[in-house]
Amino acid sequence: MRITYCCADTAPEPWLEGLRAALPGAEVSLWQAGAPAADYAVVWAPPQQFFDEQPQLKALFNIGAGVDALLKLRLPVGAQIVRLDDAGMSVQMAEYVCHAVIRHFREFDGYESDMHNGKWSFRKPRSRIDYPVGVLGLGVLGERVAKAVAQFDFPVNGWSRTPKAVAGVQCFAGHDQLDAFLQASRVLVCLLPLTAETRDILNLKHLSLLRSGGYVINVARGAHLVDDDLLTLLDSDHLAGATLDVFRNEPLPPIHPFWKHPKITLTPHTSARTLRSESIAQIAGKIAALQLGEAVAGLVDVGRGY
Repeated sequence: MRITYCCADTAPEPWLEGLRAALPGAEVSLWQAGAPAADYAVVWAPPQQFFDEQPQLKALFNIGAGVDALLKLRLPVGAQIVRLDDAGMSVQMAEYVCHAVIRHFREFDGYESDMHNGKWSFRKPRSRIDYPVGVLGLGVLGERVAKAVAQFDFPVNGWSRTPKAVAGVQCFAGHDQLDAFLQASRVLVCLLPLTAETRDILNLKHLSLLRSGGYVINVARGAHLVDDDLLTLLDSDHLAGATLDVFRNEPLPPIHPFWKHPKITLTPHTSARTLRSESIAQIAGKIAALQLGEAVAGLVDVGRGY
């Protein structure tokens, strides 16, 4: 059994060593142009040449949460795409979102500014009932985030493409219930996969449905958000602010207006990073299962895009 590794922007040796240790019977190598045919691939942002030279792949394992970049390429016929189920990312995402929600709700950004300017200030405490949090996307990450936010006694709404039931969360589903979900939320957290249906979903129409003084947290993909529409709603005061971790172009271009907008908090696509040891253990387990003809979790439906 041969496994090839082709991941951009990662140090390959720790991954190769870990995969060899987890799968001692396999031949694991770093992909280079003209490399021998492999049975399985571990990938992140591979070039089209990689797939052109590996048409026989049985399955490819994507080390990040999103597979939208893969689906833009011509993939080997019959190859299964397997996502990581979690690999340590859901707890990081829950930490990030809870921090962003609480920072906004408790007005810590305002206190920080006041203290920086030598001002000892007081703000009237807010009521959680007035700050319902809507989680757009209830996959593995979205469900974990929704449950984490609910632990702080915020009302939590959740929206998914198909009906779901999550304890402590008021669930909405399908296109017909999207507007009602947005109207019921004041803080909006985007955790959707990027597909043709979800691209530009955070637009003027949808964001305008949030309760006045709404707040946007995008930790999914930059292409979900229409940048100019967000700026329009921030400048009109319909939205109170935003925390953004993902952008249409990364790194964010130096001239982009997000950099200097006083109501926007930016982070460099770091809300949930892939944890190598957990990922390797999961990939090795799934390869072993596939070799035995067993079903594995995380198979991507190419037609749906996730």
